[in-house]
Amino acid sequence: MTSSLKSARRSGNLFGAVAQLGTTPDEQVDALVEQGGVTIERIVSTGQASPPGFWYDSPRAEWVVLLSGAAVLEFDGVPEPHRMKPGDHVLIEAHCRHRVAWTSDTEPSVWLAVYYP
Repeated sequence: MTSSLKSARRSGNLFGAVAQLGTTPDEQVDALVEQGGVTIERIVSTGQASPPGFWYDSPRAEWVVLLSGAAVLEFDGVPEPHRMKPGDHVLIEAHCRHRVAWTSDTEPSVWLAVYYP
């Protein structure tokens, strides 16, 4: 493989460096790809939730899949919480107010989030 191909290729493991995180005050957010208005992030939650009264209201749509752990999302105006287990995914349209109500504090919740215009 030529050196230009080696430098153009990025690889990793979505579960790498997760086990040693433990419970921390902040989620770990790693941007994997940012190009053409699209962002792909790996998010690791270890018991974090949105602050009371806080709602995400993004101008971009977000598709998110939970790869491990467990989580609960809430959507503004929807009385039932959206419980997530590994493999569950949800498309959140732009400006759909939502929040993370709960993430597991006994195992890391690893998310893959794709944001797009």
